[in-house]
Amino acid sequence: MRTLQTTADLRTTLADYRRAHQRIALVPTMGNLHAGHMALVERARARADILVASLFVNPMQFGPNEDLDAYPRTLDADQARLRDTGCDVLFTPTSQMLYPAGLEAHTRVQVPGVGDNLCGRARPGHFDGVSTVVTILFNLVQPDIAFFGEKDYQQLAVIRKLVADLHLPIEIVGVPTQRAEDGLALSSRNGYLNAKQRAVAPELYRTLLAAKAALERGDPAPEVINDATRRLTEAGFTPDYVELASVDLGPVTLGTREAVLLAAARLGPARLIDNIAVTLD
Repeated sequence: MRTLQTTADLRTTLADYRRAHQRIALVPTMGNLHAGHMALVERARARADILVASLFVNPMQFGPNEDLDAYPRTLDADQARLRDTGCDVLFTPTSQMLYPAGLEAHTRVQVPGVGDNLCGRARPGHFDGVSTVVTILFNLVQPDIAFFGEKDYQQLAVIRKLVADLHLPIEIVGVPTQRAEDGLALSSRNGYLNAKQRAVAPELYRTLLAAKAALERGDPAPEVINDATRRLTEAGFTPDYVELASVDLGPVTLGTREAVLLAAARLGPARLIDNIAVTLD
C-alpha cells in the first residue's frame, strides 16, 4: 500500500493506473476505522482493480461548537487495517493542502433541497462541507466507483444528487449499515459513550424497529413518530428528530410505497444517527 500526502503524488500515481485501464474505486473516510468502514473497503476491493482510501477529518463539515478537536485520529492503526485488507493507495491530505486559502475563502459546493432538513437543519452548513470535500476528492481521484455507508443516509442522498446534477461519470454504491451484536450502528462517535450510555445506545435501533412494525401494520405516522420520540426521551436520549421520508428524502404521500424512517438523538457527548427502511401500505 502506498500512503500519499500530496495531490501531485496522488495524481501521478493514479495516472499510471489509469493508463493501464485499471478500474479505480474510492472509499472516503475520516479515519478511526471500524468494521463499518472495512465493509466499504471489502465491497470496493471486489468491484475494482485499484482501491483508493482517503483519511481526512474535514473541518468544513464541523460546526463551531462541534467535536472537530476531539474527533479520534488513529492514523497508524488505520494504515495497518487498510494494508491488511489490500488497499492500494491511502491518501492522507492536510487541511492546508485541500483548503490552501482557508475555509472561509474556499469555494463551496452546495446541493440544494436534499440536505436542508434532518441533519442539515440541526447542523447548518454541514452538508456544504461534505459535498465540497467529496467533490475535491472526486476531482483528484477521478474514480470509476465510490462507496459510502447507508448509516449516513442523508449524506448518501446528497452525494447521489451531487453526482447526478454535475453529470459526474462515477457509480455511487451504498453499503448497508454494519451493527454491533446488540443492534447499535457502528460509528466512530460510539467511542464517546461511557459504559452506562453504551448500554442504553441500542435503544435507538430498537425504537426504529418498533416504529417500523407500527407503520407497516398501518398505524398513523404522526402517532408512531410521537411514540418513538417519547420512547427515546424516556430512555435518556435527547432526540434531534424522528422523521419518515420517501427514499429520496422527499415527503411521504398517499402513493409512497417505499420509505425510510430516520432518527438522530444525543446521548451524553455523542450524537447518534440511524435509519431503517419501511414498506408502507
